[in-house]
Parts: sequence; structure tokens; C-alpha cells
Amino acid sequence: MKKLKTTTLLALLLSFSLGLSAQVKPIFENGEAQIVPELKDSANWIRHDLWVETEFDTDGDGKKDRMHVDVTRPRQTETEGLKLPVIYASSPYYAGTADNADIFWDVKHELGVAGPPRAHVEVKRVGQRPIISNSEIMLWVPRGYIVVHSSSPGTGLSEGSPTVGGDNESLAPKAVIEWLTGKDNGYTSPDGNEKVMAFWSSGKVGMTGTSYNGTLPLAAATTGVKGLEAIIPIAPNTSYYHYYRSNGLVRSPGGYLGEDIDVLYDFIHSGDESKRAYNNKTVRDTEMAQGMDRVTGDYNDFWAGRDYLNDMAPMKAALLMSHGFNDWNVMPEHSYRIYDAARAKGIPSMIFYHQNGHGGPPPFSMMNRWFTRYLHGVENGVEKEPRAWIVREQDDRDKPTAYADFPNPQASDVDFYLQGGAPAAGSLGLEKMATGAKETLVDNYSFSGSALAQADYTEHRLIYLSPVLKEAVHLSGTPKITVKLASSKPAANLSVWLVSLPWTEGRNSRITDNIITRGWADPQNHADIRKGEPLTPGKFYEVSFELQPDDQVIPAGQQIGLMIFSSDKEFTLLPKPGTELTVDLDGTVLTLPVVGGKASLEKAVN
Repeated sequence: MKKLKTTTLLALLLSFSLGLSAQVKPIFENGEAQIVPELKDSANWIRHDLWVETEFDTDGDGKKDRMHVDVTRPRQTETEGLKLPVIYASSPYYAGTADNADIFWDVKHELGVAGPPRAHVEVKRVGQRPIISNSEIMLWVPRGYIVVHSSSPGTGLSEGSPTVGGDNESLAPKAVIEWLTGKDNGYTSPDGNEKVMAFWSSGKVGMTGTSYNGTLPLAAATTGVKGLEAIIPIAPNTSYYHYYRSNGLVRSPGGYLGEDIDVLYDFIHSGDESKRAYNNKTVRDTEMAQGMDRVTGDYNDFWAGRDYLNDMAPMKAALLMSHGFNDWNVMPEHSYRIYDAARAKGIPSMIFYHQNGHGGPPPFSMMNRWFTRYLHGVENGVEKEPRAWIVREQDDRDKPTAYADFPNPQASDVDFYLQGGAPAAGSLGLEKMATGAKETLVDNYSFSGSALAQADYTEHRLIYLSPVLKEAVHLSGTPKITVKLASSKPAANLSVWLVSLPWTEGRNSRITDNIITRGWADPQNHADIRKGEPLTPGKFYEVSFELQPDDQVIPAGQQIGLMIFSSDKEFTLLPKPGTELTVDLDGTVLTLPVVGGKASLEKAVN
């Protein structure tokens, strides 16, 4: 055999190598991206960081803020020209958070005042370069994606200031996505001029994350930025008013009594220590202090500017939303209000609800199909599947039931009316019977809502029970209530729980056993969410509002209970006990979305 020259042999080997490399590409089966053997070895991944320049300056140094970004990608994107779509996650939490033990507002004070000043703390920054986070990497890189992370403005090594829902928290991920789709706004350092290009990106970007990290994909999507094709927000906060207020009432998120938007600002402010004083003065101590209004709880322009529902006009990214119906931190309305608006806009939309608390992604295969369809362009038919996937009460979270939509299209509103029984239980019925009855409760935050629901006899709540269900009742949608009430004082809390009784506790109880849904309102805002008015003691007002959306099957043998009380020990401000609320039963109505409507309910109770 004739010997080949060394240069010819090298050329053939290189050609052979390139021929093999051309075969390294994503693999799809059943509409999902599969692990690619050549991409799964993390030892062959390239990890590096950079800074992306934005269009804003929020730390007052006269220069456009740059966001710290990390990249994890297969080596083939460097050596073989492989271009892949990007899974992008952004967060204010990556570089550490404050000790939250002593930074909450004191909630034990009278209504209509701000309460005593609270303490401020400094965040000690943690983390190291080039790795901002390891989230999402093991899931997606082996399946043919690049994973990118960025720290939010004013956190970690990102410049700027946190604003907790301000415009810069939308524009920061927008700038990163613009870089991923070809813009030359990437730099090797926060203050240098050496450029970095995302030559390995296909120009298709998807975002996901949980809680605040789930808010930021939506924030980016509302900018309409080109290249952001799909988002999967998990338990996202979509309105800071809805997170810290409820129908005019100052209300804490579940588990964090006394938290407010300025508390969250302190909690995440891990950025450059030399910029913190300016940021604190400008954002926390001026904009937030003047806008958040812990005195009245009214809606205003400050809160409107932090509601992503108001910003959705440019949005076009395909939306897969995930939430828990028993999330009392970021409550389930947050996801539904955005899903409903996206659906109305004609955006490809799907919603996944489970029966647990805060967090919880959709099944991985659902996420995989979503990103495969919109980032890789594989026609897997996901946009033709049922819109709603709901985990039933007894099922595992990875085994949701498909429905045509949420709320269930077969659900219709059914009105319930009250008959007296205080201080024991009254009744909840389908027929309105004018009796002229009025019943009074006495506010006392010493008793938790669960204790009040279980009490046979107490003056601190009013409770009205349906007949015992002979068949299960399926609720799907957003309950509504109108309460006609009078207060003994110019201001009062109003809390409403919908419960399933008898109450069950113990190791075998489930989160869905007792609380169906809840809601809170300020009677002073009965006419206008933007402007409350002091109540005239003894005068009756109609207060109408929605409870949190739900999809739940109440089993046979239970009773549906409407509980009305004043201060909620877990959520509201806690004024001195003694305020009396008198409810006019004839003027009060509860509306529940029942699958099968009134006929189904009548069958269940008769």
C-alpha cells in the first residue's frame, strides 16, 4: 500500500473528524429532546462568564448598567460550529440574601397607620466566577441546549439597583436575550471594551424559573424581545400589589408576616457595596417609601407599574404556566390572570396546576415538549393538546389530568345564600330566603383561622355550612363573594375562608382536606380600589371581591363552609381586638363555579 504523506494523513484525519462532528446534533423521540451521548460529559463543557450592557443606568454612576452572565455549553459549540438554542434563567438570589429574622414590619398596630419603623440589614455577597448558578444545566445541556444565567440588577456582580418589579428588571433580561440573538453588547469585564459574541447561539431562547426567578421570564416576555420564543414561569409573582395587598388591604404573603416590597428589596440587594447607599436612598427610601402606602393599602401608580398584566401588549412568547392551588405565598391568581390574558391575545398557552403549595414545576416531559416545539422547531403537536393539566387530589404531581381549559368549560356559577346560626354554625343554601337577619362577630387575632373553622361555638367568626354532600362536588374557577356589613370602627380587616368540614388533621391529612380557598378585602375600598374612605360606624356597605382561583373536588361526606372573620393571624395587620363586624345575611351572597352547575350541586346535596 502506498504511504501517504504526513500532511495528507492529517488532512484526512481532520476531514474524518469533521465528518463525525457533523453528526453531533440534538436527538428527538416522541416530540422530546433526548440525551445526546456526545453532549452529556460535563468534563467537556465550556463554562465562562461575561457582562452584557443594558439600556439603563440605575445606580447613578453615569454609565449603562451591565449584567453579569454565565454560560455553560458543549465543547462542540467551540470546536465544530454547533449552534444550539438557549435555556436562560435569571435571579436576584444567586449571590446571597439577607438574614430575614429582623427585617419585617411589625404588624401589631391599629389600622390606618404605618406602624413603627423597621430595621435594615446588608446582604453579604457570596458566589464565585465564572459560575453564577448550576440550575438547569444537568437537565438541558445533555439534551442539546446551552444554559445561561444572569444576576438581576443590583445583585451579585450585576451593576445597577434592585427595583423589585421596576422596568430595569424587564430590560435586563431583554438585553441578555438581545446578546444571545446577535447584538454586540457583551463584554469580558464590567468596565472594559473587549467584546464577546454569542456565536454558538441559534438565536432561539427559552426562560424558566420559580417564584421571583419565574417572574423574570414573564418580565422579559412583556418587552416583546425578538428571540424569546417560550417561557415556563413556575409560581411567578405577576403583580407586587397582589403579592403584598388584597383588595385595598395590607396583606402579607403566607409564611412571611410583615413582609413588604421594601423588605424584599433589602433581602436581595447583594450588589456592589459602594453603590448601595445611592440605591437605598433612590429606590427604597424614596420611590418605595412614597409609593408602597402601608397606611391605606390602596392601589396606585407605583403598584400599577409593578403589575405585568399592564405590560402584556408586546408579549408573544409561548406560555406554559405552572402553579399550586394551595400556594398561599404567591397565590394562584398570579398565574391565572396572566394565562387568561395570554390566551385572549392568541398566544400559545397552557396551564399546569397542582394541589400543593409554593413552587413545583410541570412534569419534565411537559417542559421538554414545550421547549422542543418552540426552541428546536420540532412539530410535536404540543400546541394542539389540552390547555389545562390539573393534578387531582389523590394523584402524584407528575400525573396530571387533562382538561379542555381552566376554568373547566363545564363549570357555571352557582349562588349560595346565608341563614343564621351564630355563634354556632349557620347554613349555606341555594334558595334565597329574606329573613332580615344580621349577625355580629368580634375581631380577635389571637385565634388562627384554622382554630376558628374548627370551633363549634365562638363569637370571633361567622360560619355557614352547606348540607352534607352525598356526592362529590367539583369546583373549577374563581369564587366571588359580596358581603353586606357594618363596622363598629372606621377601619376593619375582612377575611373570608372557604373550608371543607369536618376538619382533618394528622399524618394522613392532605393540604386539600380543609382549606378550599381564601380571600381578603378592605371594606374602606368597597367603591374604589384606588381610594378608600373611612367607614361610618353602624352603616352597612357592600364589599364585593374574588377569592383565589381553585380546581378542587370536595368529596362526599364533607360540608362546604363559608367563614367570615376580621383579622387573619397569618396574613393581615393585627389591631387591638374588639372591633365588631355585623353582617346582613340577606345582602350577602357567595358564588361558586361548580362543574355541572346548579343541577349537579342539587343532586349532591339532596
